[in-house]
Amino acid sequence: MKAITYTEYGAPDVLQLQEVGKPTPKDNELLIRVHAVSVNVGDIWARNFKAITPGKFSMPGLLWLPARMYFGFSKPKVNILGSEFAGQIESVGKDVKSFKLGDQVFGYRGQSMGANAEYLCVPENGLVAVKPANMTYEEAAVVPYGALTALNLLRKVNIQPGQKVLINGASGGIGSAAVQLAKYYGAEVTGVCGTPRMEFVKSLGADKVIDYTKEDFTKNGETYDLIFDIMNKSSFAKCKNSLKEKGIYLLASFKMKQLFQMLWTSMVGGKKVICALSGEKTEDLLFIKELVETGKIKSIIDKRYPLEQTAEAHRYIENGYKRGNVIITLKNDKT
Repeated sequence: MKAITYTEYGAPDVLQLQEVGKPTPKDNELLIRVHAVSVNVGDIWARNFKAITPGKFSMPGLLWLPARMYFGFSKPKVNILGSEFAGQIESVGKDVKSFKLGDQVFGYRGQSMGANAEYLCVPENGLVAVKPANMTYEEAAVVPYGALTALNLLRKVNIQPGQKVLINGASGGIGSAAVQLAKYYGAEVTGVCGTPRMEFVKSLGADKVIDYTKEDFTKNGETYDLIFDIMNKSSFAKCKNSLKEKGIYLLASFKMKQLFQMLWTSMVGGKKVICALSGEKTEDLLFIKELVETGKIKSIIDKRYPLEQTAEAHRYIENGYKRGNVIITLKNDKT
């Protein structure tokens, strides 16, 4: 089968189209013919992990070492990227009960990756489900990562109808899902992003969109019940005056400093810092599927690339051109 592989860290050109062995499903696995794969920030980071120092790592430095050990120090151990996928089941292991041949599915591989290939094996009990009936393979492939993460984090702060919520970093995978999920929960949502992505965030249903290059949301006098800072681009000190009396500053990406702030604010009361890791479950993916099928979550595709142009997709994202989701499509005569 064809796959995009890489054997050294570096720029997008390290990604090469190669012929590799087609996987064989184990007794509890599904063999999926991949139709579409997203390209997200995790792919970009993993491709050049040697450049991700503990300081640049999006989580506390203590977690950098195990991540580097997993992905490899001098050269990558994970040789095929791609964590979000959609495709059709071609065969199943003898112990599989929940899926059958021909099922159209979507899912999330996490750091196991491997979806930038014509075929992929995943365990039946993994993060995989029958794809939403009202989505194409391409649309479904960009849903799992951002929606699962945003859902888990918003649940941790018990988001409520009528709350005022600001999403800082509203145009990324997690941020765009957070905008839609916060609206689903009945919040009034303000999204913060750069100039090229304002229309994208508006199309997701945000009540207001702030261009961070023209306006500092911490200085406009507005206050919020929740400020969800996706990539830790602001700080609790800057955002404190923009929080209501019992407001929460929620981080999807954080360092030790924010963990100490979380401990301190939990003891003194009032405004709180919440740092949380997302613990995705299959039932969450099924819930996301329901939201998609009832029109609460949608996908907006910016660019599509064939498998052989995966390096170009990485380059497009790294150059800051992305205005929505970027997809790798795989030709399939059965589509």
